[in-house]
Amino acid sequence: MLFAYTARDAQGETIEGTLEAADRFTVAKELRERAQTPITVHEIIPKNRVALGFSRIFAHVSLHEKIVFMHNLAGMLSAGLPLFRALEVEKKQNKNAMLVTIFDGLLATINQGGTLSEGLAKFADVFPPLVVSMVRAGEESGNLAGTLKEIGDNLEKSYKLNRKVRGALMYPTIVISAILLIGALMLVFVVPTLTKIFKDFGTKLPASTQFVITISDAVSTHPIFFLDCLVVVFAAFFYFFNSKQMQRTNDRIALAFPAIRSIVQEVNTARTARTLSSLLSAGVEMTRALSITKDVVQNSYYKDVLERASIALQKGETLSSVFKGAPDLYPIMVGEMVAVGEETGALTSMLADIATYYEEEVDAQTKNLSTIVEPILMIFIGAAVGFFAVSMISPMYGLVSTLSS
Repeated sequence: MLFAYTARDAQGETIEGTLEAADRFTVAKELRERAQTPITVHEIIPKNRVALGFSRIFAHVSLHEKIVFMHNLAGMLSAGLPLFRALEVEKKQNKNAMLVTIFDGLLATINQGGTLSEGLAKFADVFPPLVVSMVRAGEESGNLAGTLKEIGDNLEKSYKLNRKVRGALMYPTIVISAILLIGALMLVFVVPTLTKIFKDFGTKLPASTQFVITISDAVSTHPIFFLDCLVVVFAAFFYFFNSKQMQRTNDRIALAFPAIRSIVQEVNTARTARTLSSLLSAGVEMTRALSITKDVVQNSYYKDVLERASIALQKGETLSSVFKGAPDLYPIMVGEMVAVGEETGALTSMLADIATYYEEEVDAQTKNLSTIVEPILMIFIGAAVGFFAVSMISPMYGLVSTLSS
């Protein structure tokens, strides 16, 4: 539990602070051991326990907020501000309930003699091992400010990379959503009118028309039930394709599908190189850096390669030999450039160059993705519109022929 206290020191000056302890008595005892006389001690509930419970459910620390946090903290430390004071300033200017709770925890850890990395490790759901390990390495090397700036830059590059990929998927998502919405409106308002006409004239309907009418009746007559079924189907679909059993299959499909294979390859290559470069430049040991990088890449096949790399290094093999042994995942250039970096002792900078190159390649690929997706969407839209038109217009021709005769 976190407690706020007011105490008087040996010189008679009043001081305030926070302490993490089991109860008030422990806080009072620790203050007396510091030659301080406790005046008031109270548990911080609104900003810690309650905020922590509700903020973790409803609040969220975005990647952009983490970037701002790292850059601001690095700037204040570079300016000569003590870490405790810098965190207090960050806390005062922050409105995110989750971050305020985190700052309280960090301040309490440092106030008890702990380090920033130890405080960040307590919030593993917000700060991944990559961040904690780099901060710890920065503390050990005495260059915490520079390491925090490096972390901020690394997170910013990751943020831009993710935004490019999401942006490329935005166009097809909007188009497909619009098609589904228009289709639902047609089923609710247009098809029932045509169905009534067909029934009034006793028109013989083909199987495709019967299928469309059946779907329309289900949507119009039982909309709540239909929506419930739709939600269940989508939930089951989402759960099935995100389950651990399907993850391996999904990863293989992503690598086999021609339209997105190159993007998957370049994104994971860029993340591997960028993460390794950042960790190694911060002074993190190679096998530990590979273990953290394995958690950063998303595709399980890339995780396997990095696991093999960690084992190979322990056997005295080189990192480049592992990358060269997986040409279907990492481009041949990666293995060659890593080999040059190992030979010249410039592995960190070489990895940074690889990351920059493939981040630019992802940028170019995502810009071209809309050009690739457009004809596929046009075929999909044409097939959907054609099926609906044939299903609903062909009986109309039959009806016109009947009326003409």
